[in-house]
This record gives sequence, C-alpha cells and structure tokens, in this order.
Amino acid sequence: MGTHRLVPGDCLLFGAMLDLFAESFGDPESYSNARPTPDYRQALLARTDVVALVALAGQTVVGALVAYELPKFEQERSEFYIYDLAVAEKWRRCGIATAMIDELKTIAKANAGWVVYVQADYGDEPAVALYSKLGTREDVMHFDLPLD
Repeated sequence: MGTHRLVPGDCLLFGAMLDLFAESFGDPESYSNARPTPDYRQALLARTDVVALVALAGQTVVGALVAYELPKFEQERSEFYIYDLAVAEKWRRCGIATAMIDELKTIAKANAGWVVYVQADYGDEPAVALYSKLGTREDVMHFDLPLD
C-alpha cells in the first residue's frame, strides 16, 4: 500500500477517487452526476494549493484525501484544510487514513504550512477517534452561508 499525489494526467485515479467518495459518503449526486471536464480536472491537479492524494493497493484506490492550502494574512504561513477523506470499507482500520494525513503533513511542511485541520460531524465516532488521536480537538460551529 502506498500513497500517490494526483497530477495532471491521472484521469483514471481521479475518477476512482470520486467513486470512492460517492460510495463512502453515500452521495453519488455530488460526486458522480456532474464530474469535471478533462480541462478543468487538468488545471485543478496542476495547482499547488490543491492536494489530492490516493492510497493504492496495487492499482486499486482504497483511500482518498483532498485538501486545500489557505494562505494566511497575519503571518507568512498557510493552513491546510482536509475537505474530503475516505477509506474503502474493507480497508478501514489499517492505517490508510493516517498514512494519507502524514503525507499531507509532509506536503504542508514543504509549502510553509503551519497546521493541517479537519472537521468531523457529531456522531461520526470513527472520524472523531482518528482525529483525536492525531491532534487537538476544538469544538466550533460551522455555518453554510448561501450565495443567493
């Protein structure tokens, strides 16, 4: 098992990553119904502030992580926000999520990162346990502000 950062040209891995998110989150509408065009995908994967990692068992994507670098104003540093993280059900509790987070930390350090952060939903005990093991918990509220 190893991790791989997606780069332009990783079309099959990109699709497999979205398939894993759709299945893991039970949300095929968001991850399957309006997939990015090849041009959009290529441009996205060429960006240094977008990190898409997959965990591979042979040629099979068994884990995926997407994070975004957020440059800060108060100091010359960045925070990296894990937006999506999933591991295929039969591969959970094998250290895959931790390995992907460790790879993200390496990327963050190389890019003047200060911290990696992630949010978890109340009731998602496996995620809360993983993130509690790896870092410090902060209880915050999250608000979605519609753009109407």
